[in-house]
Amino acid sequence: MKITTIVGARPQFIKAAMIGRAIAQRHGQNGSAAIEERILHTGQHYDANMNDVFFSQLGIAQPAWQLQCGQGSHAVMTAQMLTGIEEILLANRPDCVLVYGDTNSTLAGALAAAKLHIPVVHVEAGLRSFNRQMPEEINRVLTDHMSAVLFCPTSAAVDNLRREGICEGVFHVGDVMYDAALTFGRIARQRATILDSLQLTPGKFYLCTIHRAENTDDAERLTSIIRALTAIATADCPVVLPLHPRTRARLEQYNLMPPITSGTSFRLIEPVDYLDMTLLEKEAVTILTDSGGMQKEAYFHRTPCITLRDETEWIETVACGWNQLAGYRTDNILRCLHTPTQKIDIQEYGKGDAAMKTVDILLKKWKDEHPDSV
Repeated sequence: MKITTIVGARPQFIKAAMIGRAIAQRHGQNGSAAIEERILHTGQHYDANMNDVFFSQLGIAQPAWQLQCGQGSHAVMTAQMLTGIEEILLANRPDCVLVYGDTNSTLAGALAAAKLHIPVVHVEAGLRSFNRQMPEEINRVLTDHMSAVLFCPTSAAVDNLRREGICEGVFHVGDVMYDAALTFGRIARQRATILDSLQLTPGKFYLCTIHRAENTDDAERLTSIIRALTAIATADCPVVLPLHPRTRARLEQYNLMPPITSGTSFRLIEPVDYLDMTLLEKEAVTILTDSGGMQKEAYFHRTPCITLRDETEWIETVACGWNQLAGYRTDNILRCLHTPTQKIDIQEYGKGDAAMKTVDILLKKWKDEHPDSV
C-alpha cells in the first residue's frame, strides 16, 4: 500500500510523526499489507533550522519531495502547490493521499489527488468554526467534501459531516495530537531546557501566541490584545511571547514594541521547537492564544486557556471549562483571566491510540478492497 503524505505546516509535522510511528509498528505485522509512506513537504512553513529540528525531534522520515511554496497570496501559494503536487502524484501514483488539518497544503493536496482520482484520506476531518472569513474554514470544508476516508477527532466533527451529507467513510478515532501530547510530554520534561534559559518558575508565567491574520493585520485588535498582556505581565509572573514573523512585523508597524520590550515583564523569543513549546504549555499558569492546536494542547496538559478569537472549532474545550473565548477586547480578556470555571475531563480525544486506530482502519479497508495484494 503506497501512501503519499502531504505536509506543509508545523502542526502537521506533529500529526505525521504519530501516524508514521503507527505505520512503522504495523508494517508487515501479522500478515498485514506492507505500507510504503513517502512524505511530500510543500514548504508552506519552512525555516531551515526550525524545520530540521522538528523532523529530528519527532523522528519523522525526511521528505521524499520538497517544494518551495511558502510565499505569496493564498491563491498564488495554492496554485504553486497544485502544480508541484500534481506532477509528483502523476509520476508516482500512490494508492491514497493523506492530508492533515486545514492549511493551504491540505486543500492543494486534496484537490490535486481528487482530480487524479486518487483517494483522499483526511486526518482531523469534520471541524467547523462556522466562520467563512477564515481561510482555514474554507480549506476544511472543501477538503472534507473531496475525501474518501475521513478521520474525526470528536463526535461533534462526525455530526458536522453528517449535517453536510457526508456519512460514508467517516470514523471517530480520537485526536492524534493527544497521542503526541502523551508521548512527547514525557520527553519534554527530560530534555527541554527552556525554563532555565528564560529563568522561568513553573506556574509563574503566562504563555501567549498570536499569529492569525485576523488579529495581526488589524491594528485595533492587536493593540487591544497587547494592552491586556501589559496589564497582566509582571516581573514575578511574566508573559512569554514567541513571535511569529508576521506578528513581529505588525507590532513594529503599529508601534507596539516599546511597551513589551521595556522592563522584565515580557520574554520575547523566536518560535521554539516542539519540546520547548510542550514544556512551556505544561508549566504556564495560563495560555493565551489564537492557535487552534494550542487550545487542545492546553487541555491535554490541563492548563487553563484564553482563546483570542470570537469562535473556535474545538468546542469541547470550551464546554468542559478549560478554554474561554475572549475575542480581542482588553476588558474581555482580563475578565476571562479572573473568571473561575468548573473544569472537567472529557474523553472525546481518545486514549492516546488515535494514530494506531487510523492506520488499522486504513489497512483493513485496503485488505478488504485489494484481497489479492496481501
